[in-house]
Amino acid sequence: MFITYHDGSSREITIIDQEVPYPDGKLIVSRTDTAGVITHANQAFIEMSGYSLDELIGINHNILRHPDMPAAAFKDLWVTIQSGKKWHGYVKNLRKDGAFYWVKATVIPNIRNGELMGYTSVRRKPSRSKVDACTALYAQMKMDMPS
Repeated sequence: MFITYHDGSSREITIIDQEVPYPDGKLIVSRTDTAGVITHANQAFIEMSGYSLDELIGINHNILRHPDMPAAAFKDLWVTIQSGKKWHGYVKNLRKDGAFYWVKATVIPNIRNGELMGYTSVRRKPSRSKVDACTALYAQMKMDMPS
């Protein structure tokens, strides 16, 4: 399958319908610049994504975007954080090996001296009931508004 991102870039990947369980007690943390290019990734992010640190740094965060995620979810994220507000949501992420993992994400704009410097994202383990609800919601959104 070819995945095309909003910036026009694309890549080929084999999607595997296999969920990697989010480990208890871990926080995934990453920082990006204002364009979404990864500038920091913690060890939990490296482990869950399946990418090495060298592969993550300098690449757009959308490399994790699973094709089951509706474009409207990311539009809402970007509109919210670009207005200087915190965003919360549930995201199905695509691993390097084609499997996936769900996260409860919080994205915070990093503003210093009134200037937007980038974003910090902290991801936690989502509840199974929220994952099930979002799976159904996102599938409906994709049917209503294919991306």
